[in-house]
Amino acid sequence: MKYRNFGKLGIQGSAFGLGCMRFNGPASGDTIIDEQKAIALIRRAIDGGVTYLDTAYVYLDRTSEIVLGKALRDGYREKVTIATKMPMEYVHNREEMQALLDEELKKLQTDHIDFYLMHGINKEKWEYFKSIGAPQFFEDMVREGKIRYKCFSFHGPYEDFEFIINDWDWDMVQIQYNFMDVDNQAGTKGLELAGRLGIPVVIMEGLLGGRLAHAPENVQALYDAFPVKRSAAEWGFRWLCNHPQIATVLSGCNEFEQVDDNLRIFDTVEPNIMSADELKLMEDVRVAYLSRTKIGCTGCRYCMPCPNGVDIPGIFKAWNNVGLYSVDPKHDWDLNQIRGRGAGADNCVACGACEAACPQHLGIIEALKQAWGELN
Repeated sequence: MKYRNFGKLGIQGSAFGLGCMRFNGPASGDTIIDEQKAIALIRRAIDGGVTYLDTAYVYLDRTSEIVLGKALRDGYREKVTIATKMPMEYVHNREEMQALLDEELKKLQTDHIDFYLMHGINKEKWEYFKSIGAPQFFEDMVREGKIRYKCFSFHGPYEDFEFIINDWDWDMVQIQYNFMDVDNQAGTKGLELAGRLGIPVVIMEGLLGGRLAHAPENVQALYDAFPVKRSAAEWGFRWLCNHPQIATVLSGCNEFEQVDDNLRIFDTVEPNIMSADELKLMEDVRVAYLSRTKIGCTGCRYCMPCPNGVDIPGIFKAWNNVGLYSVDPKHDWDLNQIRGRGAGADNCVACGACEAACPQHLGIIEALKQAWGELN
């Protein structure tokens, strides 16, 4: 296992961080998580050199922290650092923040959390956390030894990221990043900004929830033609670890073979390890993926709100995911949320308000019909 510097913190951690959000339940379907298998997976990773473990209060119906706590018995806690998170929706004041943190410590069977994150914030959520005194609470918990590092995970536009990271003395940040997200959310600009500030970056969605681990035909052809043979997953992880600002790349594993393959991959990666030819390959791969785009919707939302409740950008995003990554629309979480809200394109009455507002001048009405037909 390769180990990497955590910026200004002066510590090191494993390049591969185990994400504890994707453990499968048993075949019986009685519970959401197969506890014994999950414990064995966690310990397999630690025995292989993993020192960074990521969970959250809400993961796996609030059972992830419990299982991780059990896995870290028998001396395993002393070998690792734990990252978990405070969700905004469960706290409204200091008393609730204290109660939630104490609950997490009890679940994890530990007296301290190494990396404690304000979970999934953007500028609006950061302002909320400030309004309930979260920064002072975090600082107090550091002084009491209940947490070591003040952190946040981020989902939002770059402008929000720039504001948040400069607005407080953060110790670590977790962002979504991969070779397809260079201009999405915090993106490359956010990664480089954190690096200049000395703030270590932990990566989530490095393979877009597994979407980049299974290349479509036109992308696989590029991988196959390259002189060095690697799996799509290995190429994706290698590209990430090439960035020196990245401290740890999270990977959620639910099979022992995935843990073992990640241990192999992350024993071969270093900052600035990729050759010019390899970097060119990854840019070609990105372009090949983008060539599969169904519609050039930028998600600007000028078309919203739809008078009839159609989630136009959400449907187009799902449609593009099917095109780019061969996602099964029956199992696409975002698309199922749209269906559940009754925000599908079957509500469209072709009023044309969206097309009049679209700065891309897209033929939204016909595209919605086509998209909804292919997604259902």
